[in-house]
Amino acid sequence: MVYRTIGIMSGSALDGLDIVFVEFHENARKWEYEIKEAATYEYSKEWIEKLRNATSLKARDYLLLHTEYGHYIGEAVNRFVEQFGLQYKVQLIASHGHTTFHIPSKKMTAQLGDGAAIAAVTSINVVSDLRAIDMALGGHGAPIVPIGEKLLLGDYHLFLNIGGITNLSYSQPHTYIAFDICPGNRVLNMLANKKGKPYDDGGQIAASGTVRPELLTMLDNLDYYQLPYPKSLANDFGTDVVYPLVAGSGYSVEDGLRTYVEHIATQVRNAAELAIRNSQLAVEGDTKTSDQLPTANRQLLVTGGGAHNTFLIDRLRERLKEVGVEVVVPDRKLVDFKEAIIMALIGVLRWREENNVFSSVTGASRDSVGGAVWVV
Repeated sequence: MVYRTIGIMSGSALDGLDIVFVEFHENARKWEYEIKEAATYEYSKEWIEKLRNATSLKARDYLLLHTEYGHYIGEAVNRFVEQFGLQYKVQLIASHGHTTFHIPSKKMTAQLGDGAAIAAVTSINVVSDLRAIDMALGGHGAPIVPIGEKLLLGDYHLFLNIGGITNLSYSQPHTYIAFDICPGNRVLNMLANKKGKPYDDGGQIAASGTVRPELLTMLDNLDYYQLPYPKSLANDFGTDVVYPLVAGSGYSVEDGLRTYVEHIATQVRNAAELAIRNSQLAVEGDTKTSDQLPTANRQLLVTGGGAHNTFLIDRLRERLKEVGVEVVVPDRKLVDFKEAIIMALIGVLRWREENNVFSSVTGASRDSVGGAVWVV
């Protein structure tokens, strides 16, 4: 079967709307994909403020924004279709939306971007609300990308995405594990904003700073890092807990960025060590597998906007050497659009009424077929 699908992703870093047109080929449950077209449409300052302040709105205004943003996404898709000449070629749209509230303890998550509005504006069938059923089943609703990593990128064992939030996923015999590690670009960008920059290009500002041990220890000792998986982070952990610690430390922006880069590298190193140890134990306890992890399983595929931060990548390479893990940064399209590609796949699986969320990752009571379908 062939599926020609648009995937849409808006990350918590608020750097823009990622849209990708993917052609999927499925044969005997083996999946292949080809990126046909891809683009990122940067948010205007007005939209950045709307999305950033959404959680402080009254209920009526929030719902009005939900509808307005759905129409905005629909218009962006129409622009994308026109730009690349995709008229009558797109069979399905899968939209993640923009996460605002995420409260696993209350079985609740919310993403702005009304799927009905997208369908109405584009006249294309839409899958949205991708996390909702997993949350209702007691899961964290996150991370949800492991299904795509397994089906599309199975040559790798370890995956790291550095977006607004940094998360890790990895495979073990007969199961898949994933969890949010720590805030990523959202905090780095907020610190760079203090220097009048939208982000720290290549990590140049961080590279000029000095690690402050007291601040690093304070960050590393936050309670979240002691919790077992499954676990996930809401955006406000970065904006309301981590950022104030760094910004209020009294150190320069340079030292704050340098220390926070080291914090990310430390937490990723710890998470990778845990993944390798758990995978090795699982292999040793499984008589159907070999007693050694293949060398390829020690490669960590890094995607997301943070993969362009060369200083951060250098620090990750140094720290991950300590646990025998090699950092691999793929081609730019996969770096920038992996999540949008996987949203497109999740939409296709929903259309096929097949499981597209792993309960082993989210902690839900069972695997699920996630997504609301809007047919035009």
